[in-house]
Amino acid sequence: MADTEPRDTEPRDTEPSSTEPRSTEPQAAPAAEPESDPVADPVADPVADPAADPAAADGDQPAQGPPAPDNESSTGGAAGNTKKKKRLRRTRRITLAVLLVLLVPLLTAETALRINYMGDPAAGTHTRNRDAMWLGHAWVDGRKKDADLKALARELKTTGIRDLYVHTGPMEHDGTLPKSLYPRARWLVDGVHREMPGIRVQAFLGDVLATESPDGMRLERAGTRAAVVDSARQVLDVGYDGVHLDLEPLHSGDRNYLSLLDDIRAVTRARDAQLSVAAHQIDPLPGFHSFWGTVAGHPKWWSQEFFGQVARRVDQIAVMSYDTMQPLESLYGGYVAQQTSLALEVTPPTTHLLMGLPFYHENRFGHWNHAETVAAAVRGVRLGLSRTDADRERFGVAAYIDFAATEQDWASYRDGWVR
Repeated sequence: MADTEPRDTEPRDTEPSSTEPRSTEPQAAPAAEPESDPVADPVADPVADPAADPAAADGDQPAQGPPAPDNESSTGGAAGNTKKKKRLRRTRRITLAVLLVLLVPLLTAETALRINYMGDPAAGTHTRNRDAMWLGHAWVDGRKKDADLKALARELKTTGIRDLYVHTGPMEHDGTLPKSLYPRARWLVDGVHREMPGIRVQAFLGDVLATESPDGMRLERAGTRAAVVDSARQVLDVGYDGVHLDLEPLHSGDRNYLSLLDDIRAVTRARDAQLSVAAHQIDPLPGFHSFWGTVAGHPKWWSQEFFGQVARRVDQIAVMSYDTMQPLESLYGGYVAQQTSLALEVTPPTTHLLMGLPFYHENRFGHWNHAETVAAAVRGVRLGLSRTDADRERFGVAAYIDFAATEQDWASYRDGWVR
């Protein structure tokens, strides 16, 4: 950094002190000099006139440095200043234009979601007693006991829940399922049938796909798909009423996934069992999954067309309508209403459609706890159902997940949906 302190331009006192003894001899008085007129004969500036300071004239005063360059000379003069200002204005205009290009569509979309949350749901848009709930792995690995089962039965008695998706995996990346993962599965299935007649227990099988990282299950391998089908047979042999598949992240248009569903459906139909899947959300704007995949490397959504292709291959399809990135409760509710409508439009009436409810509580970029509430989700579901197919019979909600649920979650579900 350049030195910005002012230089000392005052002349130094260079008159040496005399070391000679003063003369004690009387001296003649000097002749009187004429009185000078301060106006007519101004005193010379000692700095401007080196002769006024003998020391400076003799070179004892260090030479002063060059004057600091003025702003104009450092930028090419007045013309340089003008060019610099033009560049700054152009940069600001470009920045503003980019912000507008990004923010205007976003604000427009968010405003549409807020409007989507307005209005009153139609009468009769309540539970059809076809709801579901995801349960954690503790129900099959030995941690849960008979008392827990009875408590669950009491909780579900005043709900519309008919299906339980019980975490029984995860599968290995090659599609196999170790039997050691679910030693108490038979106990659970028998206990639910005994304590909660009419409720089905489905084996929740999942794994991470190698779609966005080198590790994970690869559905493009025929051997892996065949192993997943064998795992489905394996859990049905235990006594499960169905197979619930959750493979993530599953990209829109995956033909290998559709082929896998066809193969598993053949097995479940032969056993009079259910085939259900956890489904990604649908593009809120056409082609949005492609845009997001390019920007973020994670095409979170499915196209509506692909969602319909999946829905036609299963008995039940449950939309994971949470982790939406919405910052406000009204925006989240409007988003769920939109997702409900989009899903209803392409799900055949013979397929049971469920919309997910967030019975868990986290705070991160993808999920804001204050925004993604059960109350907002239920209201959004009812609004979407009212506007699209209010009389749809094979329809319900699915609560995720039992071990994180609070009393408030249950109350919001009952008050808003069960009634």
